[in-house]
Amino acid sequence: MSSSAGDRLPAVFIPHGGGPCFFMDWTMGPADTWDKMAEFLRSFDDVVGTRPEAILVISGHHEGDTVEIMSSPAPPMLFDYGGFPPHTYELTYPAPGSPEVAERVADLLDDSAIAHRFDPQRGFDHGVFVPFLLMYPHADIPVVQMSLQSDLDPEFHLRLGRTLAPLRDEGVLIIGTGMSYHNMGRFGTEQSRRDSVVFDEWLTRACTADPAQRHQSLTQWADAPAARASHPREEHLLPLMVVAGAAGNDAGRRVFTDEVMGAHVSAYAFGERASVNIEA
Repeated sequence: MSSSAGDRLPAVFIPHGGGPCFFMDWTMGPADTWDKMAEFLRSFDDVVGTRPEAILVISGHHEGDTVEIMSSPAPPMLFDYGGFPPHTYELTYPAPGSPEVAERVADLLDDSAIAHRFDPQRGFDHGVFVPFLLMYPHADIPVVQMSLQSDLDPEFHLRLGRTLAPLRDEGVLIIGTGMSYHNMGRFGTEQSRRDSVVFDEWLTRACTADPAQRHQSLTQWADAPAARASHPREEHLLPLMVVAGAAGNDAGRRVFTDEVMGAHVSAYAFGERASVNIEA
């Protein structure tokens, strides 16, 4: 990994969609439900502004009782969804892993006394391969996936992000994938629309606040308006905490928002290279 002044990469939180939604005929609502999100993901180079040397991704579908770092040089696929068309189980994302980046992540965690372990067996889950097939379709950038810690403590995950921040100066792009609204029981209802609008407005204010206020707000996210209505369990929100922690003193901005399945969802980026803005 290399480092050069002025080449700090942003840290980005993206929505990863619903299952393999971009690679099938969507029948659980309008056929164009995911079109704007797909457009945003295909434009991801505009968010980053340069080609990363490697990617560290934190997925809302990967948890461990301690932080797990995927260390395989050739990660397999993990089809962790069910009930979708057969061809969606034949998708492939053959990006290489990077034992070197995995070791660097482990060294940073050691420096901060954060417990972790390597996982040489786990594959890319759909929170990674589904959006990455649009973002980096050539699968030619090494990708290392890292888990959340299953206690889902926001302060811990902000600290985890701060620990990983040096990677941004070393050519490693830090991406969190989840959903800014994730209440599976209410998608498509008028209640989800109301709750998601209220929570999205709060989340955008939190992410675009000055760093000290951002940290305090995200630490106390569960006290926000419609917070638990938007995230009965917060595993799809916590990747944002890692990204915001890695942001350091960089400003945040909302780079995408849309209404999907009756709920407002957004993406956030931290760092000067984040210039694209796709609004519904």
